[in-house]
This record gives sequence, C-alpha cells and structure tokens, in this order.
Amino acid sequence: MDKKKLAIIHIVKKELSLPDSEYRKILQEVCGVSSSKVLDEAGFRKLMNYFVRSKYYQVNPHGLTIKQKLFIKYLAAELGWEESHLNNFLHKYYHKTTIDELTKAEAVKAIESLKAVKQHQK
Repeated sequence: MDKKKLAIIHIVKKELSLPDSEYRKILQEVCGVSSSKVLDEAGFRKLMNYFVRSKYYQVNPHGLTIKQKLFIKYLAAELGWEESHLNNFLHKYYHKTTIDELTKAEAVKAIESLKAVKQHQK
C-alpha cells in the first residue's frame, strides 16, 4: 500500500473519530482484510467509496461531509488563517462558531467564498 494512501486512510479514520475496533470491523466487512497495510488499489477504492456513502462520511446530521470539512480547513490554511480567524469568518457570514456546525449547503457556499478570497489575494 502506498504511504500516501495509508496516510489518507488514517486521516479519514481520525477525522471520523472511528474507534480502532469499529475501523477494523469496517475493513473486514468492506475489503476482507484486517489491516489497511495489506489493501490493494481496489481495496483502497472500496474503502473510500464505503466512507463516502456511509453515515461516517457525514460530520453532522445536517449533511456536512468530511471532504467539505477538510477542504474548508485546507483553503483556510492556504489563506494563512488560524482556526480562530476561520471561526470568526464562519460566525460573521454563516452564524456558526465552527466548521462542524455548517450544513452541507452552507459548506458549499463557504468553500466558494474562501476560493473567492484566495483568488482576490493573488
């Protein structure tokens, strides 16, 4: 397994706050393996597709996805914003104190707003 893909798996596992036992159960059920180190390309894709379609992929009941959350964090980092700056931005424009409180639709708008800010800084 490629080290970058292993890192992605562990980042997703951490972001989803999956306990190790639950993660291993998912690995076994979805890919038929007990360790992500033995995943092949097809197994990696199966696992990522499972997370995308599962309740685990949603950060909150409002539909915010892990991908949206990570992308918002990435854009804020690209802008050089600390977490407090990002939270102030979210509070001012979306009346939410953290990323985890955004709905899926609000996250889409926040991503577009952050992209525009980034483009404007160039």
